[in-house]
Amino acid sequence: MKNMRIWLVLVATFLVSCVAFASEGGATDPYASLAAGLAIGIAAFGGSLGQSKAAAAALEGIARNPSASGKIFVPMIIGLALIESLVLYAFVIAFVKIKI
Repeated sequence: MKNMRIWLVLVATFLVSCVAFASEGGATDPYASLAAGLAIGIAAFGGSLGQSKAAAAALEGIARNPSASGKIFVPMIIGLALIESLVLYAFVIAFVKIKI
């Protein structure tokens, strides 16, 4: 039952954002700001999940083999930067779509 509620909220979120972005109203559309906020929230949630999994895997690898920390650290930082850039792209696209 709990999973069904989560899926219902996700579907409703995507339906609201699709309707808001499909309109030609720009910033005067009342749903545009809501859709931008939801898009940024979903992107931040996904980015934080990706970053936490990447950091956990890197720390586990370093804990198992401390001598490999130099070979693990740099790719982890690059991966975290790329994950964060996707969140920033969602931020920019959300606000470009509502024409602030």
